Amino acid sequence: MFDYESAGLDKSDLKTMYKWMDLGRKIDERMWLLNRAGKIPFVISCQGQEAAQIGMAYAMEQGDISSPYYRDLALVTYLGMTPLDSMLAAFGKRDDINSGGKQMPSHFGKKEKGILSQSSPVGTQIVHAVGAALALKMDNKPNIAMTTVGEGSSNQGDFHEGLNFAGIHKLPFICVIENNKYAISVPDSLQYGAEKLSDRAIGYGIHGEHVDGNDPIAMFKVMKEARERALNGGGSTLIEAMCTRMTAHSSDDDDKYRTIEERDELKTLDCNLRFKSFLLENEIIDETWLQEIEDEHKALVNEATKEAEKAPYPSAEETYTHVYDEGSLNNG
Repeated sequence: MFDYESAGLDKSDLKTMYKWMDLGRKIDERMWLLNRAGKIPFVISCQGQEAAQIGMAYAMEQGDISSPYYRDLALVTYLGMTPLDSMLAAFGKRDDINSGGKQMPSHFGKKEKGILSQSSPVGTQIVHAVGAALALKMDNKPNIAMTTVGEGSSNQGDFHEGLNFAGIHKLPFICVIENNKYAISVPDSLQYGAEKLSDRAIGYGIHGEHVDGNDPIAMFKVMKEARERALNGGGSTLIEAMCTRMTAHSSDDDDKYRTIEERDELKTLDCNLRFKSFLLENEIIDETWLQEIEDEHKALVNEATKEAEKAPYPSAEETYTHVYDEGSLNNG
């Protein structure tokens, strides 16, 4: 675990990766507090999946296209969405870059960073990313398009249609299943009969990888290899990253469907704590460095929270902005 030298990483890379994992966690934790205080309506958490998200993001390059799913807060933060961007969306404020305060939180989108906005039905982001990959191939761009899904979404029709198309046309496309073993309340044993979802890649004629999603180094390595494979004409890759969902499905969920033993075990599986312990034990970081990061991220999140909270809500006159074509209401 955490074999960084074979992945072509050095100690400074590990420190950078941990910083982004920690920032994602800090934003997420603040959102939960705001929700419980009645200040924001909804949170769907990335806690426990930061290692997979930062690992894959660290292997991406400028110009790559991402089509994330709703639990990808750490991923999109690394790719360029600021803490303020995320807070404005959580509060539903007018300057929310995703939808101007009209969409639910966690519908990420930032055009200048190549982040495609997704729709609420799960799985639709897959075909969006496949379309982007086709465009990149047609334009001879040296980039890939990637998407992420939970394992529950891997049973949607969009998943099969998208990966089948990507396989036929050998697109520069990567699909990452962040498998946290629960589709809301349904355990993996009732979701699919396969031993590994990565084995489904064979049916689409693409490459499949099964990886420990709690290890950011392992995640970086398979993502980097998948990217290189795609750009060298080797086609698409399906990556199954085994992750840990530290929280309930969302702020509206009570996860008592998990046993007490399962919930107790979560504390030992926290990818951020495990990676931090590794860095400390190998003297890559020390407590002074950690405190500096703690203070920096606390200040960032505090500032984003304050600015978003005092920002204006959209006005009633903006109700139909970006909903209908201009003039369509007058044309019947």
